[in-house]
Order: sequence, then structure tokens, then C-alpha cells
Amino acid sequence: MTTEMEKPQILVYIEKSLNYSPFDVKWIPRSAKLVSVGSHPRGTGALQVYEMNEGELKILHDVERPKALKCGTFGGSSLEDRHLAVGDFDGKLEVIDLECPSHPVYSVQAHSQIINTIDGVAGLNIGKGAPELATGSRDGLVKVWDPRQKDRSVITIEPKEGEQKRDCWSLAFGNSHSNEDRMLCAGFDNGDVKLFDLRTMAIQWETNVKNGVCSIEFDRKDIQMNKLLATTLESRFYVYDMRTFHSKQGYAKLMDKGHKSTVWCGRHLPQNREIFTTTGGNGSLMLWKYSYPAARSREFEDGAEVGVMGEIKPLQNATITSQPITNFDWNLDKVGLGACSGLDQTIRIIIVTKLNAL
Repeated sequence: MTTEMEKPQILVYIEKSLNYSPFDVKWIPRSAKLVSVGSHPRGTGALQVYEMNEGELKILHDVERPKALKCGTFGGSSLEDRHLAVGDFDGKLEVIDLECPSHPVYSVQAHSQIINTIDGVAGLNIGKGAPELATGSRDGLVKVWDPRQKDRSVITIEPKEGEQKRDCWSLAFGNSHSNEDRMLCAGFDNGDVKLFDLRTMAIQWETNVKNGVCSIEFDRKDIQMNKLLATTLESRFYVYDMRTFHSKQGYAKLMDKGHKSTVWCGRHLPQNREIFTTTGGNGSLMLWKYSYPAARSREFEDGAEVGVMGEIKPLQNATITSQPITNFDWNLDKVGLGACSGLDQTIRIIIVTKLNAL
């Protein structure tokens, strides 16, 4: 039995008040620096680069872009370049060299409306195949980009004929364990979750979780699909076991509630993919642990294998603000070091203790 002394603790190490609303925050790989993107009150984009120094965040770059910025990722860039890809409120996708952030190295009008979500794969030496970016928009389209193709997407995924276009709120790459295999999972405002096989160019699986899907993440991109975390409106999140697919039952899943409000974001700890954090509309951070069952599949009544779920255990809960926490990012190098952005116009550096003992 775990005592309070043995439990991980969630500590706010640094708070930085901003003069804009931050929507996303990302650690710059292999550094003590982070980047925050968001919207100024006048509707222009904010992009700031900070460095941790003696318990403070020192600003290195402060750039204003023509349109508000919604989301960013380093996932499609090399470790040498560490270029940030961003999506803005006008539907533009840009790739930015943070050493010279005023002039993007790549820019394309990706969508006709706001880009809500972006992800990258095969950058940072994570995953196989060519580095790619994916964007999801209010225009109902999901697109995959190779920045070497200057003016067009390499894949466009759109609703079937006669199907209503839905607002894509979240997406994530996975299954990038070989040069041939790659999946893209997208979540929509009506609760649809769709898994696209980018090798066969087909929907492999779809379901509906009844509430808008605020975030989607595979526990790791560079292995065969293992677990998928989806967070939603109305306090629910879902964990799917993606190793065993049944033609009628789909993937096994668990549903849990924790924040008593919208679960804005879910992120797996890079050093231990069984640990993950969720962020709430009530300003809380929750830490969870997934434990696998003795056997991950069993024979179903039709003779085919069906997945078996384990258990989710809450490890810690901390309310750090009265406003929604819009995003969270774990540091790839320092276990337990995180950063989050909030609608109280603040970014915070978080330290979670005792994770190595779990």
C-alpha cells in the first residue's frame, strides 16, 4: 500500500505571467528552453522562446506573427534543426527556425479555417520513415505534409460524400516502427475517433465517445500501436489497448473521470509510457498509472481474439490555477519536468517527484 510520503508530488517550480493567451507550450528538444505560442488580444500571434535560468524563465525571443497561433510541434524536425511547426487561426502552416523566428523557413495555406491541432513524426530520431507533419482544422479536413513538397499536402483526408464535415480538434501519429507502417488518429468535435492507415490509405477503425475529443496521443509513436489516450469534454478520458483488434468489438477500452470538468489534454511520460498526466478545465493536473492485465487478450465467443484491459490508478492531483490548463508537455530528457499553458495567461514549469520509483 502506497503512503502519502511515497506518492509522487506535483510542484509548481516557476510561474510566468504573459500579456497574451497561450494555447500551446513545448520544450525545445535537448535544451532547458521552451517555446510558447498563442494569441494577443488584438488577434495577432505570439511566439516566445524562454530559457530556464536560476529558477526563472528568461525570454530569448519575442515575435509577433500576423495571425494568432493555435498549436505547435517539433515532431517533424531533425534534432540538428529543431524547427517548430505551427498552425494559425487563418489556416496557415509554418515551419520556424527559432534562431531566426521572424521569417519561417516553410509556409503554406494549409486550410481554409483555423488549424486546431498539429503533430509530427520521424523527427527527433523518433520513428521510421520520412519526417511528416499532420494538421487538423475546423474546415473538416485532416492533411499530411512533407515540407519538401512546397505547395501541397501529400495526403488529404476528408469526409465521405454526403457526410457532414466535423471540426477536427486533435490528432496524433503512431505505429511508426518501420519505413512502411504509419497510423494517424484524429478526434472530432462530435466525439468521432478515426484511425487512418496511411499505408493502405483507408480508415482502419472508428468509434464515437459522445463528447468532443480534446486531445489524442499514442503512448509511443515509434513502436507497434500499444495504447491510445483520448480526452474529452465533460470530464471523461479513454485508454484503448491497440494491440488486439476484433472485427465487431474493436479495441478494448477503459473510461475514467477525474477533473469534474473538460479534460483538455493527456500526455504520456516519455521515460515510462504507463504514466500519464491529464489537465482539467478546473485548473487541475492529475497523474495516473496504467497497469497491464495478466493476459492482454482472450478468446471471444466467435473464436477470435479480443483485447483485455488492465487498470488505471490515480497517483496524484493538484489544482494549480482557477482557469483551464490548455496544454502540457513533458521534457524528453529530465524525468518529471513538465510545462503547461493556461487560460489565466500564465505558463508554468512543473516538477513531479518520485517518478523513477514507480
